[in-house]
Amino acid sequence: MSAQLSILDNILRNSEITTLFQPIFDIAGQQILGYEALSRGPKNCALEMPNALFSAAIVHDKISELELLCRSKAIENFVRLNLQGKLFLNVSPKTLLDPCHPKGETLHLIKQFGLAANRVVIEVTEQEKVDDGFLLLKTIAHYRQLGFSIAIDDLGAGYSGLKQWSELCPDYVKIDRYFIDHCDESVVKKEFLKSIIELAKVTKTGVIAEGIERVEELSLLEGLGIEHAQGFLLERPSLKPSLAFDSVQLQQLSFTPVNNQFEQSMAIGWLAIEQDPIDRHSRCKDAHNIFEKDKSIISIAVVDENLRPIGLLHKDQLTEVFAAHYGHALYDKQPVTALMHKQPLVVDENQLLDTVSQKITENDFDIRRHIVITRSEQYLGLAPLRDILKHITEDKIRNAQHANPLTMLPGNVAINEAIEHRLRVKHSFALAYIDLNHFKQFNDLYGYASGDSVIKLLADVITQACSNVPSFVGHIGGDDFMVVFDGDDAATVCNSIITEFELKSRAFFTPEHIASGGYWATNREGEKQFVPLLTLSIGVVEPDLEQCTNSHQIAALATDAKKEAKRYRHSYLFLCKRRGPALAVVRLSPKKQII
Repeated sequence: MSAQLSILDNILRNSEITTLFQPIFDIAGQQILGYEALSRGPKNCALEMPNALFSAAIVHDKISELELLCRSKAIENFVRLNLQGKLFLNVSPKTLLDPCHPKGETLHLIKQFGLAANRVVIEVTEQEKVDDGFLLLKTIAHYRQLGFSIAIDDLGAGYSGLKQWSELCPDYVKIDRYFIDHCDESVVKKEFLKSIIELAKVTKTGVIAEGIERVEELSLLEGLGIEHAQGFLLERPSLKPSLAFDSVQLQQLSFTPVNNQFEQSMAIGWLAIEQDPIDRHSRCKDAHNIFEKDKSIISIAVVDENLRPIGLLHKDQLTEVFAAHYGHALYDKQPVTALMHKQPLVVDENQLLDTVSQKITENDFDIRRHIVITRSEQYLGLAPLRDILKHITEDKIRNAQHANPLTMLPGNVAINEAIEHRLRVKHSFALAYIDLNHFKQFNDLYGYASGDSVIKLLADVITQACSNVPSFVGHIGGDDFMVVFDGDDAATVCNSIITEFELKSRAFFTPEHIASGGYWATNREGEKQFVPLLTLSIGVVEPDLEQCTNSHQIAALATDAKKEAKRYRHSYLFLCKRRGPALAVVRLSPKKQII
């Protein structure tokens, strides 16, 4: 008997299955729709993780037994925890169609534990090819007659796709993680999601977006109208999941105001890998056994009696010690504190990746190592340094793609996203449109290099003025900038921008032009005219969030305010009183004369 089969038989014989639950959030209804049950094998064994566990069961022809055990444990724990909403159970089509698979067992289990059938959703994975489609339809129809709901899991990842959807008529479809991953950056993925949403509306099917890990993904999905969401960003699978919807936490995820740029930097907690720590009194021999059982583990956190991390034990260092003469004799019974790294990098789960990256750089940590992540000072998990740096690099690349090449400030895409975020969460704000006056004539007279320098100066002045207030600075292009203010500082900051820019921009003019207050230049009609020194026109609006529904309306409102400011030849700040879109002007043609 193989070692793998022996472990599997032991799991089945002793019912050694642990059930984790991950909430599925109903964002629109602000409640928890239900929980997906996720099964795990015994801790620190070769079949702990689901892929290895279920693959072994398939190889050794024990998938039916394993799925029944997982189903039983899921139902039992769901009821024991008194979880509300629906229980989502993963079932493979091959198991459903297996002649040896006992019929009526799921109904028996829910009756045994007192769970109503209409609270159970059978998730049929779409990743396996089913030879007998008619028999599968018949089986699904049987489950539906018993009162169960049906969901297609991993839509878009498997063999039958939309055909299976049309035939099974599921109550829910769960979109495959591939289409969620960085969907905000892919036109193809956005179009796929739009199509799925439209089809779901027609067929009255609930859509669940699973595998959400980034704020930007959640924001796009909300904007597209997907109501049900699941993923590490919202909540990780756990033995004791949340019991209620936390609207405040969701708002914080959907919208995070920052000082002077719109970087939704990920919190380090979302990269945490759940891995059991060891107690400070554990022996080196015990730690060595853990490393030997699971070759993928390269570091283990060491905690005190209060679960606070006090060190990090590395596999390579322990192996090196044990490989020496008398290594086992000297260290087997020694506590792990004798060999652990006593000063690992420990950070709270809410610290942003950028902050953590700076700490990594300052301390010159080994790229092969992990950092320790805590929640309320207690151990939460580990994060590989490679993963952290990879995420940071990807974020920087994405931000650079949408930045203005001259000032490296966020461009139109990011500006619109910043406004849309605030609209979505009903977060009031002010928008300032900043424009240089007389810039073309200055550029023609002093040259494009001086023109670029002036634009960079204005960018620096705006950024510096906004650095200490909650705001987002963007560069539309050319000599036009926009600032989103999240507080009531707009007027004060804009006046300081005007004062600072007028003072510093004088360095670009000759003393004669400064003394004259301007210079003579030829306009587009070939006429000589006197051009004042560079000044600023700023229009500020405070949009009504009930009247304005999208970023285009608000940008138009700010553009109108800026035009009012440009009526003046000197610098001027125009505070617009209008808070909604301009009313459409309908021109009626004169009535035809009747002869």
